[in-house]
Amino acid sequence: MKVYCKKEKALWPKTSWCRTLLLTGSLVVLAPGASHAQDANAKPFLHRLFTDNMVLQRDMPDPIWGWTTPGQKVTVAVRGRSVSTVAGADGKWMTKIGPLPVGGPYTVTVSGPQTATLNNVMSGDVWICSGQSNMEMGIANVNNAQQEIANANYPMIRLYTVPKSIQTEPQPLVNSQWQVCDPQTVANGGWGGFSAVSYFFGRGLYQKLKVPIGLIHTSWGGTVAEAWTSAEALNTMADFKPAVATLQQAAAAAKNGPVDFNKAMADWYQKNDPGSANGLGWAEAALTTTGWKTMNLPQAWEGAGLPDFDGIVWFRKDFDLDDTWNGKDVVLHLGPIDDRDTTWVNGTPVGATDSVQPMRDYKIPANVLHTGHNVIAVRVLDTGGAGGFYGKAGDMRLEATGANAPAPISLAGDWVYQVGVALNKTGPLPQHLNDNPNNVTVLYNGMIAPLIPFAIKGAIWYQGESNGGRGLQYRTLLPTMINDWRSRFGVGQFPFFIVQLANFTDTKPDPEQGDDGWSGVREAQLMTAQTLPKVGVAVTTDIGEAKDIHPKNKQEVGRRLALNALAIAYGQKLEYSGPIYRSMKKDGNTIHLTFDHVDGGLVAQGGNKLEGFSIAGADKKFVWADARIEGNTVAVSSPLVPNPVAVRYAWAENPVANLFNKEGLPASPFRTDRDVK
Repeated sequence: MKVYCKKEKALWPKTSWCRTLLLTGSLVVLAPGASHAQDANAKPFLHRLFTDNMVLQRDMPDPIWGWTTPGQKVTVAVRGRSVSTVAGADGKWMTKIGPLPVGGPYTVTVSGPQTATLNNVMSGDVWICSGQSNMEMGIANVNNAQQEIANANYPMIRLYTVPKSIQTEPQPLVNSQWQVCDPQTVANGGWGGFSAVSYFFGRGLYQKLKVPIGLIHTSWGGTVAEAWTSAEALNTMADFKPAVATLQQAAAAAKNGPVDFNKAMADWYQKNDPGSANGLGWAEAALTTTGWKTMNLPQAWEGAGLPDFDGIVWFRKDFDLDDTWNGKDVVLHLGPIDDRDTTWVNGTPVGATDSVQPMRDYKIPANVLHTGHNVIAVRVLDTGGAGGFYGKAGDMRLEATGANAPAPISLAGDWVYQVGVALNKTGPLPQHLNDNPNNVTVLYNGMIAPLIPFAIKGAIWYQGESNGGRGLQYRTLLPTMINDWRSRFGVGQFPFFIVQLANFTDTKPDPEQGDDGWSGVREAQLMTAQTLPKVGVAVTTDIGEAKDIHPKNKQEVGRRLALNALAIAYGQKLEYSGPIYRSMKKDGNTIHLTFDHVDGGLVAQGGNKLEGFSIAGADKKFVWADARIEGNTVAVSSPLVPNPVAVRYAWAENPVANLFNKEGLPASPFRTDRDVK
């Protein structure tokens, strides 16, 4: 894109907004409540979504906008036609162009007090690609990455990455640049290059449709869905209304000067947590822990006696040292902790971390440790999803450094724990405005709002891991977010396609122990597709990895999303989904299940025996079941359950399950007892 001043024929580089900047994968964190610019003179003549190499949405008029002096006339011209508008009192101007015929390239000229020229513009389909780390994961991290990058010559696919931005108010601007898809552009920036799921989805569409495809990638790893939802939408949900109010109050207070977050948190702990009251409280070295329970660490506490718990839990561990530790520099390693921890050794604070990902490596001050008995106390605050210690056993150790250092002491194993307080029993949690992407609304404000009302075909969404354990809430949250986006973009009920969470973690031998919170999210994702129009779900419980939350087979994820789009968004007659549970009928000791998306028949993938089904009677104690295919139905029974009432399939974080249709697509996990919360 070139921007000219009316008074000059040369490029006008005086202000930063006259230059197009490649900011792929960058992080923008502004002061609370600040906008990129608050007056028209500081905003660009043309919004930065409009650059060379862009894709405009076909088959509809495309909004185009920017800022100039109030009252100034602005004219947009393309293909020999022009349309004019006048900037409003706030300096903003907006008009619509097209619809343009599919293809290109076109040149778009915007003239007024300045002139901006957009070159190599295509008309095709534009898709927003959003979510958390599995959407963010770049092409350099996937299977066969080197060959995939080398083959990524698709000049009709265009890429745009939204920089990461935490904002407490909706923002008008985004800084990035459209790029032509080639081996260099897909491999550069971000976490291993351009979003792999986005790329493989776009490639799948282009190969079938042969129209230009624009991919707007806007994601952030480890984030929750409520961060991507507007304040107005969240205020319709009782679960989030207090958090929205707290954020807005904190943002308003921050405008009057800096807020001491550490002091605010200390006051909150003392007021709400019994373990933090009265000085050291439960960090006191001599504390008696009679009545505390035991938990084997590391593991998320949801699977160890605290299901669906958000709040504060205290952990303590005793250990002994001999005199070989005297005078040594010692580091306490605890691995990653979800979300926040404060850690003491023998009653002395040694470290605190406010975010999930960092490894906890705390140097213990001199003279804190001593020969004989010592004790570690850790206060953990989890605000949503899984909580607690989630690294590997080897991450938890006490380690001395220097010459003649003794062998490290493992801290994995049994710790005692005591619940401090549940988050739903406390006052509002102080908000760390500047660097917490999981605050409500902040990513909608910084990474979705600036795109509105750009004309789009639809959206794809790979998120939900961070909402694990809150499946019932997600049933409402996800459709609320989708409806919110749809109402704001102004292009009707645009297609929206969801990646159902992949399989992850070790498999469990008992069907009663297999779910640590992801099954409910998968169910909510499926229910959203079943209840909202033009929404589909790509099932991926067969292509995850037990030891990696970021599975590398993103090619198949993109292909399955593209199948959904080709069928639902483009009306092609093809099978886009694996079997979806429809109904059940009891016949004696057997439950017969019927499914949709089985016109070609059902298959036990990889063998003759169906796996992954469990069955229960009125006591709701599930046991593994015998399951067999009977035409387009499945018959489920067990000699241990003479009077069954419910069946579940693939109801685990990492299910061993193999029901497919003959198109090679896996059945979605389900339970017939959805009424169970």
